[in-house]
This record gives sequence, structure tokens and C-alpha cells, in this order.
Amino acid sequence: MSHRRYPGSVDVAIVGSGPTASAYARILSEEAPGASIAMFEVGPTVSNPPGAHVKNIEDAERLGFAQRASEGPGAGAKTVNSPGAVKSGDRLARPGTFLLQEGFAFPGEDGLPVAAMSSNVGGMAAHWTAACPRPGGRERIDFLPDLDSLLDDAGRLLGVTTHAFDGAPFSEIVLERLSAAVDEGREPDFRVQPMPLAVHRREDGRLVWSGADVVLGDVTRENPNFELFDESLVTRVLLEDGRAAGIEVKSRRTGETHQVAARMVVVGADALRTPQLLWASGIRPDALGRYLNDQSQVVFASRLRDVTAGKGLAGAAGALQGQSGVAWVPYTDEMPFHGQIMQLDASPVPVAEDDPIVPGSIVGLGLFCAKDLQREDRVAFDDASLDAYGMPAMRLHYRLTERDQDVLERAKQEIVRLGKAVGEPLDERPFVLPPGASLHYQGTTRMGAADDGGSVCSPDSQVWDVPGLFVAGNGVIPTSTACNPTLTAVALAVKGARKVAKDLNSPLLMSELDNRMIK
Repeated sequence: MSHRRYPGSVDVAIVGSGPTASAYARILSEEAPGASIAMFEVGPTVSNPPGAHVKNIEDAERLGFAQRASEGPGAGAKTVNSPGAVKSGDRLARPGTFLLQEGFAFPGEDGLPVAAMSSNVGGMAAHWTAACPRPGGRERIDFLPDLDSLLDDAGRLLGVTTHAFDGAPFSEIVLERLSAAVDEGREPDFRVQPMPLAVHRREDGRLVWSGADVVLGDVTRENPNFELFDESLVTRVLLEDGRAAGIEVKSRRTGETHQVAARMVVVGADALRTPQLLWASGIRPDALGRYLNDQSQVVFASRLRDVTAGKGLAGAAGALQGQSGVAWVPYTDEMPFHGQIMQLDASPVPVAEDDPIVPGSIVGLGLFCAKDLQREDRVAFDDASLDAYGMPAMRLHYRLTERDQDVLERAKQEIVRLGKAVGEPLDERPFVLPPGASLHYQGTTRMGAADDGGSVCSPDSQVWDVPGLFVAGNGVIPTSTACNPTLTAVALAVKGARKVAKDLNSPLLMSELDNRMIK
């Protein structure tokens, strides 16, 4: 992290510091090591190394401070931080995130009442569950023939493994019971299996959850040409003759505004703030903000009654313990939802005081539903009204279609069936989380095979008709997914970063750009 003055010019300016923005910095550090890179993040640094997951902070007081510091204009507001709070009916954010104060729903629409964001170095990856499943079936992007190799690269950058909970008590029981209920008729890749997670164990057995710090890696942190500027609000992408030429940034420490010239600009904020910045910059392709995609989420809980406490590995404070595990029920086109089945060390609903919980015996089931994509589902922007950062205010328009309602009803039935297959349900019926709760917003800067008005960027993530401007994040994903989107988004960022590296390594193009740089 740097507190020095902003540079006058760099080769690449990166807006945002989450896993996809960090993937650009990492690939460029590996493949264009001579390039100068400046990364700008509106929020503060809340962990060490910068971008690390806050669950790795073992001191509860420091952990709470890091979460509050990530909550931007929502800091200090009540959050969902205790069992059962999510069912209270209150509109609450999760620790480390903040909600929109207005514009989250309109009459006759479902809206996204708990759509949330984080403002901190590392973005939402400082607070996520670290689940990294691969897309399957219609979740996949059919115009990317190299998708599988890109997903492999994304797994490398994120440190993904399926072995973090190998040997943990009860995990095999849960997997076996789920498999018996799900696997018949499925191809091997779509059967129940351990969830791919961006997490590893230290030699002492403690869990270390991946954040953007893992994506950056030592190669980026040790790159003398890379600088990270926190508390820096990028207010505009600068253009020259229709080409990205730099950024305008406001220091949240001093209030001063600066211009930084750049050969290439990457905007990797989140699926709401990336289109916001493009809009504020006058970059407004037809599809900008459209095809907004959330994942309806259903939750349920069961209890393993026929188990006894065993010895497990220690876990980092605030994280799942060693007795726990995470299973994955993959999406299929026939069953268009994705299951994240987590063993917990405490019950999400009250239980009798004389009925102690065996750690790992509470099974929390969650199903995420694929959305019926609609052009009118969108984030729009109001130039006449400003948000807490002084940017055009967001207005979310979002509806669940009849197909969405049908899929949601099927998911509710399926999650009860799975809960009964695993153990003894703790509740009578499943609970549908309010729209926006998934935090998996996608589609607002979607990728396309051609510039046909239905996409914002090319297969290399370069914004159509704006050479030198790239977008990154979950918003780039063009398909309707049910699985957690981070692995896919990082994969797309890898492809875009390689395009940037290739251009930077082209002497002819660089000579041309040198003549156009903002002075």
C-alpha cells in the first residue's frame, strides 16, 4: 500500500482491489513485468497483508474493527451478526458490507432490498465463503473455447482445493447421504462432491482463507512497478479520441483530485459500481447495467442425530472448525440450482439447553437458483442524485419471472428432501432469503461474442468501441449461473489480463500510445 502522491502516468490503472482486479495485477506482474501498474481502492486497508480475508484475524476485537471499516457509508449500522437475525424481517447487511439507502426497489418490482457492497482493500473477497465451484451446463460460456484452461488458471491464483476438510468427522457421512439422494442418473462431474474452496491449512491445522492477497501473490507484492493506493475514489475514466487514456481520482484523505494518465484502464469494482463508473465517465453502451442477475437463495438446516463428538483439527477464529466440512451439489440444466451444504459448529435455530450440539453435526443447506435473464433487470443511474461517494445514485430494477418462481418452488421442495436425507430437519419449512442476499450479482457489464447491443465487452473483456478500457468482476459473466461466480470471474480476468499484457509487449502499439498519452 502506498500513501505517496499519485503518479502522473502509468502503463495500467486498475480500479478496485478485489480478486478480479488483483488477477489483472498478478498476470501483468508475471507476463509484463516491466509495466507500471497503479491500483486504486475507495476503501481502507483492513488486513495484513493488504487484501487478506478477515476471518484469518484471530483476535475478535480486531476482526470486528476490520469488518466495520469495510462497511463504507453503512459503518455502524446494525448487521446480521447473530443466529436467527436473518429471519427477523429487518433489512440488514452482513458484517463487512453495506446496503443501498434508497433505490433498491420500485413499485410493482421485487427489487434487491439487501443488495450489498464492501469498501476495503480486497473487496468482498475479504469476507466471502471462499466457495469456488466450476460452472456446468448452460452456466458455461459457450463462445470461450479456452474456458477450462482459464478456470484452471483461476484456481491457481485463488489457491483452490477440495482437500481442506479431508478426514474431518462426519464429512463422509454427509457426502454419502447426499450422494444417495442426488447422484443417480448424473454424470460423474455433476455428482455430490467436496466443495472446491479457496482455503488451505497451515502446518498447525489452522485454516487460512484466501482473499485478494492470495491472488496478488508475492510476485505482485514484490513487483517494484506495482503500487496500491487505498482510500482513493476513482470518479471518471478519461478518454482521448475515444480511447481510454487514464483516470480521475479523488483522495479520500485530502479531498484533492488528480488525473493519472494510463495506456490501459481496468475497471474491476463490483457488478454495481463498475457500470456506475462507466456511466459517470459518459461511457454508456446499450447493455450497460442491464441483465442484472442475482441468485434467489433458499436455506434449511438439519441435524445429524446418530453421531458422537470426535477430535477435530483447530480452526482460525471466526471460521468453520476442523470438525466441519462443505459439500457441493452441482447445478444441472434439469435441476437449475446449486447446493452449498455446510457443516456448522452451532445451530442456526434455537435448540434445548439440555440437548448439546456435537460440533459439525448441524448441517446448513443452501440452494442458489439460476435466474431467468431479462434485459429490463438492471442497475440504472440518476445523474440528478448522488450517492454517499458523490457518484450518480443507483436505481435497481429487478423482477422475478414466472420461471424464476417455478425454479424457486422446486428448490424449496428439493432442499427439504435433501435435509431429510441428511438428518433430522431443525425447522418445518425452508426460508427464502430476501432478494440480493446472495451477493452474487452478475451481468451488468456482460461479455459477448459480438457487439450486437446485448453485451458491454468483448471475449477479452475490452469494452466495445473503447480501446484500452477493460472491465472485470462478476458483472462480466454473461450466462445465468447458480454456482458461486468468483472462480468464473477470475478466469475471465485472466483472459483479459493476458490481452493487456500482449498489447503492452507490442512495441508498435506502445509507440502509438506514447504519442496519445495525456500530458
